[in-house]
Amino acid sequence: MKQIQHQWRVTKYNPTFRDEHGHYTLVEEWTSPSDIGETFDGNELTQEDYLRVEEAYIDSAIAFMEESGIQSVRVLGLEGSITEEDRASFLYESEFEGVVLKEDSLVDLGALRLIMKMVLRDFIWCQLYDGDRFFIHLGTDYYMYLGSHVNCPAAIEWAATHGLFVESEPSPYGISEEDAIWEIGWNELDGESKILVGEEDVTGIPLNECRRIFHLSAGHPVTGAFEIPLEKKDFFQRFLEHEMDFDLYEYRFWGGH
Repeated sequence: MKQIQHQWRVTKYNPTFRDEHGHYTLVEEWTSPSDIGETFDGNELTQEDYLRVEEAYIDSAIAFMEESGIQSVRVLGLEGSITEEDRASFLYESEFEGVVLKEDSLVDLGALRLIMKMVLRDFIWCQLYDGDRFFIHLGTDYYMYLGSHVNCPAAIEWAATHGLFVESEPSPYGISEEDAIWEIGWNELDGESKILVGEEDVTGIPLNECRRIFHLSAGHPVTGAFEIPLEKKDFFQRFLEHEMDFDLYEYRFWGGH
């Protein structure tokens, strides 16, 4: 993906309370839905307070998306799924079950709202993007980064009037094809842990061919982890010194920082 021109950090954190290094250390703040019920700076974080802030994040992201002329986004780097433990949480919603969670799937505004809830509530993780036109990155400690191919003054104002702070700041989660690292790793076939026992950096792999093999759209940057099928052994072997042995190992292609 190309570098998106306009990027913002949109959070509940007042920049006034950052130190000289930009770290938010001058006042105590909650950073996760798991903090509900705890006290910060003399105030208890209630479920109602949390949901109000969560809604502001989601509505702000959608305001930026709409001002950018974006009607849908794709799921990138999907990790996790709804578990039984999640279903027991007071933040679980039955509507989550109707959302198709799949890498590179195209989601509309309705599904986007539910997916953002799941990410913000630490049930799953993913990025949301539209090629080199728009992205939503939900990071750790309740940080949100938005990027657009156009400036979004109305959305910036909307977020500010709903208690959020918008700062011009590039996303630390963004990655371009030029900056990406490509690796192939392998774990023991009969190992339960799936811990890699070997890996190699690879170069020169045609990304369009990877997209075809892993059933990805033309705009997918081929970041994340993808299982290499046995029938594609000969293709990937050309880029490896390691002799691939599918009787002993499972293989994964990985792209990222």
